[in-house]
Amino acid sequence: MPDAVIFDLDGVLLDSEQVWNQAKEEVVHEHGGRWREEAPRRMMGMSSLEWSRYLHDELGVPLEPDAISDEVVRRLERIYRDRLPLVDGAAEAVERLAERLPLGLASSSNREIIDLFLELSGLGSHFAVTISSEEVARGKPAPDVYLEVLRRMGADPAHSIAVEDSDNGIRAANAARMRVVAVPNPHYPPDPAVLAEADDVVGSLYELTLERALGGG
Repeated sequence: MPDAVIFDLDGVLLDSEQVWNQAKEEVVHEHGGRWREEAPRRMMGMSSLEWSRYLHDELGVPLEPDAISDEVVRRLERIYRDRLPLVDGAAEAVERLAERLPLGLASSSNREIIDLFLELSGLGSHFAVTISSEEVARGKPAPDVYLEVLRRMGADPAHSIAVEDSDNGIRAANAARMRVVAVPNPHYPPDPAVLAEADDVVGSLYELTLERALGGG
């Protein structure tokens, strides 16, 4: 039996990558910056400290990074309170796995957004530990956020499973030396070469059982 299963949030449990990118693009345009087509992929996995600095330094938003982050988060909060974009099968997968072993959450979202997800989804009680990449030194693809969740859970990386959707998420979990189950993001599918680094790939969260996560089919 594994020590833990650790979920990513955006793109795995929430269909939210495009929501984040819309909010960031609006902030860039409204403050006279220059949005770039490659910006969404460049920012995937970045912590709030990293992507707000990217919007300031690379896209020309003339606000301090903290103010950029706050403005984007306010937009996300309004959207989520109106309708939380849960991925189909997300609640069922969390509840199913939580019956068998401890769960963690390793997310690039801001702490406020993680807490709002836990509140609005009603899934908060199923997660033993939740960590934002803004609470560690480096965002994904560095393994820091996974390693901190594992440390707080007292879990061995080699005996734990990560559920990820993106290039940087898969790389981060691999760097933490975890078993990786990929649920490819349909909006921003991972590079085939990176996807091949996952230990297993499922088409949806409905397929994610403990037996499947362990490689038993």
